[in-house]
Amino acid sequence: MILHPNFDPVALRLGPLEIHWYGLMYLAGFAAAGILGRMRALSPPGGKSVFSPNEISDLVFTLALGAVLGGRLGYVLFYNLPQYLANPLKIFAVWDGGMSFHGGLLGVLAGVWWVARRKRCDFMQVGDFLAPLCAPGLGFGRLGNFINQELWGRPSEAPWAVLFSTMPDTPRHPSQLYQFALEGVVLFAAVWLYSRAPHARAGAPGRVAGLFLLLYGVFRFFTEFFREPDAHLGVLALGLSMGQWLSLPMIFAGGFFFLRRPAPAN
Repeated sequence: MILHPNFDPVALRLGPLEIHWYGLMYLAGFAAAGILGRMRALSPPGGKSVFSPNEISDLVFTLALGAVLGGRLGYVLFYNLPQYLANPLKIFAVWDGGMSFHGGLLGVLAGVWWVARRKRCDFMQVGDFLAPLCAPGLGFGRLGNFINQELWGRPSEAPWAVLFSTMPDTPRHPSQLYQFALEGVVLFAAVWLYSRAPHARAGAPGRVAGLFLLLYGVFRFFTEFFREPDAHLGVLALGLSMGQWLSLPMIFAGGFFFLRRPAPAN
């Protein structure tokens, strides 16, 4: 058993201003996306890029806005709708926590649609450009969950089980770190390397984005077996959690776009 280091969730205090680690994790994720986006724009696979380096900052801002708004609305709709219907003002209380990856994904997709429409380019091309930029932000978010001692795992007797001060009854799987490793590190390496490979460009548009959706869905579905279900939801049909049910459409959609053959030439 390992005791959680019991980090202070506030990273820095400047008078009345408090800067939380979780907020810094979001900033780190968006900064990583900007850096990686410039790298892809300056050295694009195949010598062509949908975006110029000067467009990356506006692109990241648009998608960050979609991720935050979608993440919050997704949590409201998917995880705790009755509570927010009873008290709608709580929807805006983001400082109390409550973000959903799947809702954030829908927000990002809306941002991709908007960007593709403005640039008059293919939606899937924009998705393929952006997919390799996303995983670091997911990894940083899971580190923020671990620092905040939230979204902990199910009870465990494993030697690496962690005793969280927020749940001092029994050691638990550090599921946040499992997700950091798979959804952050492994997902990034797989999608980034694949996006640089010639066969990724030879297939139909959407293969890189499809691989991201497929792998994230599989990794999230797997790690949910170690994560404590939300107390107000518990497990749902077939013994699966809400996160697992929301991951299934991602797996099917990702598999479809990843395996899709290019349209025959006329």
